Amino acid sequence: MIVLTAAARRHVRALQEHYEARDRLEAVQGLRTALTAAWGKITADPAAGLPAPRPYPRLAQPGRAWIKTGRYWIAYSTRPPVAIVAVFHDAANIAGRL
Repeated sequence: MIVLTAAARRHVRALQEHYEARDRLEAVQGLRTALTAAWGKITADPAAGLPAPRPYPRLAQPGRAWIKTGRYWIAYSTRPPVAIVAVFHDAANIAGRL
C-alpha cells in the first residue's frame, strides 16, 4: 500500500481530475503506474532519492528526498514513517506550488 500524506493526496487528486476532465484516461493510468514504481523504489532504498529535483536545488530539505518516475517528480520523507509528501508533473512550476 502506498502511503501518501494529505498534501500528496491532494496533488494526486488534482492531477487525476485534470486528466479526467480532458478525457485523458491513459494519463491517469500513467500517474498510477508512476506512483507504484516510485513507492517500490522508495521502500527498497529510501536513501536512493535526490536532495531536490534537478531544476530546483533550493527545494532540498533535511529528511526529504525526491525521485523522478515517469513524468513525475515525487517527494518523500526519508525519516520514519516514510511517506510520499508531494507529486508534481515534470513540467509543473514545482517551486511555485510548494
